[in-house]
Amino acid sequence: MNETEHLRDQLQLRIDQFLIEHETILARIAPDLATFSTYSQSFLRGGKRFRAIFAYWGWHGVRQTLPGVAQDDAKALHTILGVGAALEIFHAAALAHDDILDNSDTRRGEPAIHRRFEKLSADAGWRGDHAAFGVGSAILFGDMLLSWSDELMYTTLAGLPESAAAPARAEYQQMRTDVTAGQYLDVLEESAWFGHSDEELIERARTILTYKSAKYSVEVPLALGASTAGATPAQIEALREYGLAVGTAFQLRDDILGVFGDARVTGKPSGDDLREGKRTLLVALTRRELPEHERPAFDAQIGNPDLGEDEILALQKLMHDTGAVAETERIIAESVAAGRAALADSTLGADARAALDALAVHMSARSA
Repeated sequence: MNETEHLRDQLQLRIDQFLIEHETILARIAPDLATFSTYSQSFLRGGKRFRAIFAYWGWHGVRQTLPGVAQDDAKALHTILGVGAALEIFHAAALAHDDILDNSDTRRGEPAIHRRFEKLSADAGWRGDHAAFGVGSAILFGDMLLSWSDELMYTTLAGLPESAAAPARAEYQQMRTDVTAGQYLDVLEESAWFGHSDEELIERARTILTYKSAKYSVEVPLALGASTAGATPAQIEALREYGLAVGTAFQLRDDILGVFGDARVTGKPSGDDLREGKRTLLVALTRRELPEHERPAFDAQIGNPDLGEDEILALQKLMHDTGAVAETERIIAESVAAGRAALADSTLGADARAALDALAVHMSARSA
């Protein structure tokens, strides 16, 4: 077992421990809340754990540079695992809400949370609109996970010296604002894109990917983890530069997979982002290169939930033919190179630099 797999296993144990503790709390309130426990435990199993892994390597990279610090300190490891687990619970909450906003049926090849609650209602023969029950319950489920992520994060950070806890809390709080703002801008863009110039659409798409994903997925977890270890301003700056660049590449790869990904690998139907009307950088670049008379037809297809396989294939071909895919791949490659260069020039520990370098390559070239 390699170090990343071992870290994922340790994170899973930490998450499971937290959820089991809260299963007991929910059971004392009412038996009907057992569904929340069951769904949270299944929804939080597996996954890539990128955010927790980046938090760990930010932490580890700083600790490697501190004189007289034992690298196998069990208490310190427990702390960073708590931080990572809190980030993963926050991410699960965001996914539950995101699937409602996107009207997605699946997540990682399994029913989305609102679809699980909808089926629960239908199978039990409860009165009322089963779909509405599913959405309402999933919103509350996501809210519960958000409160749990806060609880775990702040309880964990309370065990640190205030000099480390304060900047870590600030990172986490800013992340919550950034990702919510980015998510709203993403929803807004599906309706408010019309009337903007091509260059404005490209800039708006970049802003969305920065705040909805790049900072939240890579930059902030790195800075948060490093803060808990007492990072210097220079170390934080290097991690931010790496994190924003690699986070950009991560999201752009996600955008490509949302259009071209294999459903058997991604767990979501191929072309799902096109049906949902995601105004990604890939879409903006495609539109910019289209002749004026072809744009109305293109605009009408982006966000059409009834797109068939042939129409998806035609849009995929258009994205290739306009050069939008090649341009996106170029930006990904440049972003990864910039991130790796920032890391190479940093004062972080060698093990962390090697691990983060490998993660930059993996995240930009993944298939799911």
